[in-house]
Amino acid sequence: MYCFKRAASLCLASVCLFWLCSCAQVSTLGRLSYVSAATDPLAQYPLTGDTLPVLDPSIIRQGATYYAFSTDVVGFKASGSLPIHCSQDKVNWTACGSVFPNSTPAWIVQKVPGVLGLWAPDISHFNGAYHLYYNGSRLNTQETVIGLVTNTTLDPTDPAYKWVDRGAVLQSKQGDDFNALDPNILIDSDGNIWLTYGSYWSGIKQRQVDPATGMLLASNPTRYDLATRPGVPDDAIEGASLVHHGGYYYLFVSVDHCCEPTTAKDNYKQAAGRSTSPHGPFVDQSGTPMMNGGGTVLLEGDGKWNAPGGGTAYLDASNGDSLLIFHAQNLGDNGTPYAWVKNLAWIDDWPVMGN
Repeated sequence: MYCFKRAASLCLASVCLFWLCSCAQVSTLGRLSYVSAATDPLAQYPLTGDTLPVLDPSIIRQGATYYAFSTDVVGFKASGSLPIHCSQDKVNWTACGSVFPNSTPAWIVQKVPGVLGLWAPDISHFNGAYHLYYNGSRLNTQETVIGLVTNTTLDPTDPAYKWVDRGAVLQSKQGDDFNALDPNILIDSDGNIWLTYGSYWSGIKQRQVDPATGMLLASNPTRYDLATRPGVPDDAIEGASLVHHGGYYYLFVSVDHCCEPTTAKDNYKQAAGRSTSPHGPFVDQSGTPMMNGGGTVLLEGDGKWNAPGGGTAYLDASNGDSLLIFHAQNLGDNGTPYAWVKNLAWIDDWPVMGN
């Protein structure tokens, strides 16, 4: 989240932009893996309209319209919290309201005193309703809560349009071994629903969700550990997104650091690994487990666009969409975060950044 990420001093070296092909030679730097780049995925900005400032976006389609939800960005004028952008073609975007047009829910202020804005919304649909999980958190702390609101429609012109506050789903506090940041929903091949979350500290976690309530399933208290970066300052991994494609589950993550006081310290990257189970173990293209710091880099800065990350993968079986929506800092616009939407292709059962 812009201006909100944990302060850190590590800046890992960048090596190459990612364009995966079946004949590519994988190289490694530390525990991350990199694939030789044939094309720069950030060479040309494809979107038009209202695409800034956008951080940590999540996307879904209802009917002919795509809806993207994103983080509140300090320093930019906003009308309400958790802004929504709409598009008919995934290219031209317009602002179309916010989830909380008036104020932050009072219960969040009570649980997280000093909260400034809401972060990392994740949109999904199950049990007949749209579920938006999101964060309230304090900068540089584990004082974080995941909240939930639901709606039967995303169309603001529909008389039934109304966000219903369902309250807190999960909370972390100082001293916990996790941070309850960056929620993401997966519906697995058996119809079970899983909440993936985690930011720095000990990495990415997962709990099962009750489809009837959207809350954590009380009958399954198991917490799964999906990815971490041992030996890396701050355990710099967050922003998990989990999808199922073919015979694998793919865990997309943001690694390293974003949104520091100066963009020179930002070295965010988008990486991924896969597993045959929604609970892992996930490995990257070089075979390194993501619990051992692995992850194959899909995106990194190119000198014009910096620190791409905060991404959410979205697969739509009804129309064939395989998308990654993310933000990147426009270095020609003082590092302002812009929205990006890129197609994902699948080659040899690995994701490839497309057009």
